[in-house]
Amino acid sequence: MGGSVPKQFLALGGQPLILHSLRVLQASPVIGEVILAVPQSEMDYCLTEIVAKHGFTKVTKVVPGGQERQDSVRHALEATRDDVEVVLVHDAVRPFFTQRMVEEVVATAHAKGAAIIALPMKDTVKQVGADHIIERTVDRQSLWLAQTPQAFRRDWLLAAHRKAYAEGVRATDDAYLIEWYGHPVSVVEGSGENIKVTRPEDMIIGEAILAARKGSQKV
Repeated sequence: MGGSVPKQFLALGGQPLILHSLRVLQASPVIGEVILAVPQSEMDYCLTEIVAKHGFTKVTKVVPGGQERQDSVRHALEATRDDVEVVLVHDAVRPFFTQRMVEEVVATAHAKGAAIIALPMKDTVKQVGADHIIERTVDRQSLWLAQTPQAFRRDWLLAAHRKAYAEGVRATDDAYLIEWYGHPVSVVEGSGENIKVTRPEDMIIGEAILAARKGSQKV
């Protein structure tokens, strides 16, 4: 968000964003191990102050991230074991995903090979030209907003990433690479709470979601 601290280490509810995601993964019965991709300069901090301090026993490796998200995912994938069938990819800046999402997207990936959490579009969508004039209204009936977590057969995703790296293909999420590689991707409906924290106002929304969840747990 324009500062020197990587977004995944910004404080939400008094704790780094990444902690909220790791707690879900640590508690999930369908997650066997976790590999973190973090900036090279933050690897020691992540190992000592995040993984060791909070007892995240499922974190088996911390690898250096890349210049872009796609590079970081590829680095983590290359560190996975050959006997892993399905991998889950999640952005640490989405701290409000749930165990239900993890279990459903992983189950769908086991059954069909690839699946993502997504939401159907509710807003009216406009296609706008370079002059900021609306060119047309897009039918939103078949439009969904992609989120994470996303789950894939490991062999599919690793092959897609390696091919994309060799050919210079860039993508904003892993599902695109699977589509580009020629495999179908299923959709599991997510939640409006599963926001991506990228702007200062997202932190305000996040604090409200966190407070609401804590309040509901007390009832």
